[in-house]
Amino acid sequence: MTGDRPHIGITTSLNEGEQRLDRRYVTAVERAGGLPVILPMTNSTALLRRIAEGLDGLVVPGGPAITIGLVGSLPDDLPDVLMVRTRSDTTILEAVLAAHRPVLGICYGMQLINAISGGTIYADVQNQVEGTQAHSEKRGATDHPVGVEPGSVLARTIRPGMSVNTYHIQAIASVGEGLTATAFAPDGVIEAVESSDGQIVGVQFHPEKMGDNGMALFSHLVERALDTKKLRA
Repeated sequence: MTGDRPHIGITTSLNEGEQRLDRRYVTAVERAGGLPVILPMTNSTALLRRIAEGLDGLVVPGGPAITIGLVGSLPDDLPDVLMVRTRSDTTILEAVLAAHRPVLGICYGMQLINAISGGTIYADVQNQVEGTQAHSEKRGATDHPVGVEPGSVLARTIRPGMSVNTYHIQAIASVGEGLTATAFAPDGVIEAVESSDGQIVGVQFHPEKMGDNGMALFSHLVERALDTKKLRA
């Protein structure tokens, strides 16, 4: 029954005045047992906080570049995110985190979680850190394996040595307060962060594009959200 499913908010992108969302995020949340809730983008802080009160968990999907906590200047091939999205995403994310509800950040979403936690973000990691490989498809990058820290959420949700997709130019420079890096690319780029209690998980890759191989991360989120829903009942 849908009434038993935890409500999982999903933020959206903004393109030419239209809110857009890859439906694979919706499909993944639904398959994991959650009730997907596509969130409006608005400048109203009060409205966003009210919306957050009704959520049991949150997905912050991929998007353009972030400018919070930035180290260096954005390259020409990376557009920055519109300020209305930054404000909207930050407000809803901070409200959900303050309520101690679980969050899954994906690509831009992971970087945003890290930045609002006081961490920093390389504007163009390939050109800022010597020895870093291309991590963007448009720069010729391909899938690569990730190494994970034992005992982490990532260790429980992806197979050891599993290859993941890569679409990013930015990357975490320093990890934010309360977070730990738990997965790394072969060149040392941080591929995941999480909180010690597993309520916050951020990944640099896109699990919604990985079929069954990415589902465990959404299942983890929904399981935590279901616990939250039960506590609120």
